Amino acid sequence: MTANTREFHDDSHSFLRCFGLQLKLFRERAGLSREELGDRLGYSAELIASIEQGRRVAQPEFIDRVDPEVNAGGVLIAARGEVARARYPAFFRDFAKLEADALGLGVYASLMVPGLLQTEDYARATFAQRRPRIGADTVEFRTRSRMSRQKIFDRSPAAELSFVMDEAILHRPIGDSAVLRGQLEHLLLVMGNGKAEVQVMPLDRRENPGVDGAFTVVQPKIGDQVVYVEAQGRSIYLTTRAETRSMAARYGSIRAQAMTPRESSAFIETRLRTL
Repeated sequence: MTANTREFHDDSHSFLRCFGLQLKLFRERAGLSREELGDRLGYSAELIASIEQGRRVAQPEFIDRVDPEVNAGGVLIAARGEVARARYPAFFRDFAKLEADALGLGVYASLMVPGLLQTEDYARATFAQRRPRIGADTVEFRTRSRMSRQKIFDRSPAAELSFVMDEAILHRPIGDSAVLRGQLEHLLLVMGNGKAEVQVMPLDRRENPGVDGAFTVVQPKIGDQVVYVEAQGRSIYLTTRAETRSMAARYGSIRAQAMTPRESSAFIETRLRTL
């Protein structure tokens, strides 16, 4: 298979609004207010309103329980998979599934902290910087979606997760100094709990095999390695054996040139003291 480029078409909100309208229709047909439905299911009326208005993604367990409660006849359950996929931009949806099930990930980041390692405040700040600007509701929606990906850290058996970040990321004040401080503290927490290896690529390295930009090497649960590259709302998948072997070797060279995890932890601690 050759490299595949997928353009960004953000239809997520349209689909979720449609699902929410269906839920509202079934609820009203069943003669239930949001408060009454919430009491039956153990959810707040506010959460149900958010789902009906397409502002929040319905979780699978919610859909399984609400479908029979509003006599939807399996219509809502049939949309469960698409609802889960709609939390992400179109270009990212296939990778989100690949990432969630992966046996291992090797991530090189050159501009910002990788999404799997971001704090909520840092993620929100990155989305707020998008141009053209996106609305506040969309920023919150994307932030919650990004945070949901971090369930991978609690998976059993655990995935083998490795990250290398360019040192410039640790100096770039996305949000403000408080956001950056919280992000660096979070990195130290992740590094300390042993759920991932994080390394820093120093700016003074004369050799950096990652000069071509960020990428992720994925070891899927089933099948051969895949390399994911994302830029400007587009994604490219490298899947041929020659391509993936070359990129995996490149990632190995990047790790070799970077600080060790222990050195990286000490470096981040030093950086924190300067904020």
